[in-house]
Amino acid sequence: MATEAPSEGGLVFHPFDQFEIYPLFGDGPVHWYTITNVTMWLGLSAVLIIAIFVIGSSGRALIPSRIQSVGEVAYDFIYKMVEDVAGHDGAKYFPLVMTLFLFILSANMLGLLPMSFTTTSHIAVTAVLGFGVFFFVTLLGLYKHGFHFLGLFWMKDAPLALRPVIAIIEVISYFVRPVTHSIRLAGNVMAGHAVIKVFAGFAAIAAISPASILAITAMYGLEVLVAFIQAYVFTMLTCVYLKDALHPGH
Repeated sequence: MATEAPSEGGLVFHPFDQFEIYPLFGDGPVHWYTITNVTMWLGLSAVLIIAIFVIGSSGRALIPSRIQSVGEVAYDFIYKMVEDVAGHDGAKYFPLVMTLFLFILSANMLGLLPMSFTTTSHIAVTAVLGFGVFFFVTLLGLYKHGFHFLGLFWMKDAPLALRPVIAIIEVISYFVRPVTHSIRLAGNVMAGHAVIKVFAGFAAIAAISPASILAITAMYGLEVLVAFIQAYVFTMLTCVYLKDALHPGH
């Protein structure tokens, strides 16, 4: 978390210090194999998912417990979204979509805890998800349709003279997908947490602290909503890309 310190010019605080990556053990440099705070909170996200969907739903009671009810609601919500967007044949890829939604949502929610770390605020994490989805749907489309998958970029209904121009635009748009897919999630999460930290710094000034506390409360409520919305948007776009891979002619 950021540290605040008074100075001659007033209050000094660093809202982006909360996104700093550091080793959990020792003070050495961070390498690709170093266990960091990111590693710990990524692991906690997986533990939370297992606790709800494996341990909490292991009884499979006819009258579900609260934890089992949460799991069932999430299951029905994502399954219906996959079928509605990607089609009936896209339902076989429901486990992938469900895993993405649960991981992003749990990481976002854990990041709202005091003194926690938001892993989805780092492009290194979201880029793995975004490019992973991109390569998966691209290879799936090529596997199922071969070179007919390239028909995704050729607009048959457009005037013949415009088709090459549209094709270039479509190709550029397609390869930009993983970038926007990952930046959207990381950017929204980071911006919200930085704003909360700024208001928290202002709260230390007695003259405006009541207003800052109200602003923090409002922003925190908004961030809870954003945590769900960003997980939903990422998952929805994954379903859209999956639909293009399964039905490029549409």
